[in-house]
Amino acid sequence: MSARHEPVLVAEALGFLVQGPGLYLDATLGDGGHAEALLDAEPGARLLGADRDGEALDFTRARLARFGDRVTFAHATFRELPGAHAALGDEPFTGALFDLGLSSRQIDQPARGMSFTSEGPLDLRMDARRGEPASSRLASATEEEIAAALHDHGDLPQSRRLARAIVEAARRGDLPTTRSLSVLADRVLGGRPHPRRTARVFQALRMWINDEAAELEAALAWLPGVLRPGGVVVTLAWHSGEDRRIKQALRGRPETASRRLRRLPIPRPPEGPWQELTRTVVTPSPEETAANPRARSARLRAFRRKSA
Repeated sequence: MSARHEPVLVAEALGFLVQGPGLYLDATLGDGGHAEALLDAEPGARLLGADRDGEALDFTRARLARFGDRVTFAHATFRELPGAHAALGDEPFTGALFDLGLSSRQIDQPARGMSFTSEGPLDLRMDARRGEPASSRLASATEEEIAAALHDHGDLPQSRRLARAIVEAARRGDLPTTRSLSVLADRVLGGRPHPRRTARVFQALRMWINDEAAELEAALAWLPGVLRPGGVVVTLAWHSGEDRRIKQALRGRPETASRRLRRLPIPRPPEGPWQELTRTVVTPSPEETAANPRARSARLRAFRRKSA
């Protein structure tokens, strides 16, 4: 049985998120750790708890049962959140939490195929009840698709070379398991096997399989219209690509312009609807990472919805 997931940066997240009574959104409910802490901290809070993983919802319904009708559950991807919100009457949210990435429950179940640390089918789906597993999708993918995923979501060197090997092996039926992908990646990338490098391969392909970047961008574009003025959105990203998308979407300006170009006398773009509350990203304390090593990559940001 998999270990219970330990929520990360709980006190820090609630310090920004809790804004008094109202309707809150937990868009990545998972095991319900942040949701439970929020509902305990704010007796006037009601929650729309959503997750694309039906197995997670099955577990968390029991954990949060003591809150009764204060919680509404939705089996939904980020793109499906507008429909779940409309079913509640479109009441503006007081706060919203997006904890991206994986839970310990997903990582520690070999049958989910999320991790190279245990043998299992190469699946990688966040919702095992929808779509095709990675072993099938990779067999029909192009080298260009996989190379882009490895580069964009994993920051991997030699992404083209590795993509070519992955596609060829998948079409031969040689990538049925997590172990087969891990061995292939180590062979192609060379050098001593490194767990973090292998983890980035799995991360990149998981994000591609689940279309996570596009899902996140759709949710961030939707948020300004459904969060009340003064409401707060808190995001927990787990790698630089996710964090960069959040900054670009919520700061309302590109982060890629060079310092020289930023000094040019060009018109400033209109300000967006968000006030950034965390000018520096918030990361777990040494004490938290010592107690929960999986917390080490977490990056928290918070933004307040402006009144106008």
